[in-house]
Amino acid sequence: MVSLKLVRLIEAHSEELATGLMEKFLTSERTQDLHKVPLEELKQRRYEIYHNLSDWLLTKTEADIERRYTELGARRASQGVAYSQFCWATTITKEHLWEFLQREDPMDRAIDILGSMDLLRLLDQFFDRALYYAARGYEGAKNGRRPPRHRNALGRSLPRDLSQNSPL
Repeated sequence: MVSLKLVRLIEAHSEELATGLMEKFLTSERTQDLHKVPLEELKQRRYEIYHNLSDWLLTKTEADIERRYTELGARRASQGVAYSQFCWATTITKEHLWEFLQREDPMDRAIDILGSMDLLRLLDQFFDRALYYAARGYEGAKNGRRPPRHRNALGRSLPRDLSQNSPL
């Protein structure tokens, strides 16, 4: 019973959220390595996580998250971004979203509270999985391995590059 009202609120304010998040990234000492990522790429990723939140929370599977974040972890490792700074950027992304929801969403009814709690649970689950799979991507890059090819139910390889849909 995810609060679709909240998801739509986040998506409607995705530009504002992305702009505020970029400011945090560029001023935090804990995310200095993100300066190694092309600014336009970083801006696009910030916007996409908020703009496509309903897709990432409600329609993407764990395999989708695994593919995307294993790739992203390997990419950030190749760009020289320390994993600790990637983790902090992910933490800031989640906290920035929570701050926004606290400011913008008055919960008056029990049903609103339940929907909000379910959304927060899904957000936590998504960000936890993103960090885990990004760590796998970092580990693979560190060991000189490419991220593993993922296979569909028929055993066929799936495409590696999902960069057009990347939220981080």
